[in-house]
Amino acid sequence: MDIRLNNVTKILRKTPVIDGITAHFTSGHVYGLQGYNGCGKTMLMRLIAGLLHPTTGSVLIDGQELGKDMDFPNSIGLIIENPMFLDDHTGLENLRLIARLKNKASEDDICQALTRAGLDPTDKRRFRKYSLGMKQRLGIACAVMEKPDLILLDEPTNALDINGLTMIKSVICQERERGALIITASHDLAFLQEVADQIFPMESGRFVKDGGAA
Repeated sequence: MDIRLNNVTKILRKTPVIDGITAHFTSGHVYGLQGYNGCGKTMLMRLIAGLLHPTTGSVLIDGQELGKDMDFPNSIGLIIENPMFLDDHTGLENLRLIARLKNKASEDDICQALTRAGLDPTDKRRFRKYSLGMKQRLGIACAVMEKPDLILLDEPTNALDINGLTMIKSVICQERERGALIITASHDLAFLQEVADQIFPMESGRFVKDGGAA
């Protein structure tokens, strides 16, 4: 997969929240967006996911422009902000329902994704009973269960304990080795330095300097 951002700007309420960003992302790499809350990381991910469209500029996925040639990337898994699922369903039941939308993930794929994220597929607890860390783990499992070409992870370490941090680092490494293109946003520079091939520091909707090797 090849993603190109061409002078992307997004204006909300007359204020630029993304301001003239140009970048190039390719498969088999992990890219980090680093900065404080409100710097534009989540907004940029929404633009790459096709959830919003730029005010000016373009987002190209394999040469096709989001919002014109295609509505969304064809193969994507993501966590953006807090993962939300049905409260009265188990983790397995929630992922089964989501998997039915595209029929790309088998029962084995779903169970493997839960196990990789540190959850038990046979756990009968409903989502409402999950801890914050378990909810985050379920979001991670959902993002990878279909083996997507593009994975967007917004603050994936939120609410995770030490074991959870080890898990997410392992999952990111495995997905990169599989050939996925991964973009992960975090305020935690040390985490990004461990997992990312290239880090883009952000401030006020801009890249404050050229992305460098992690």
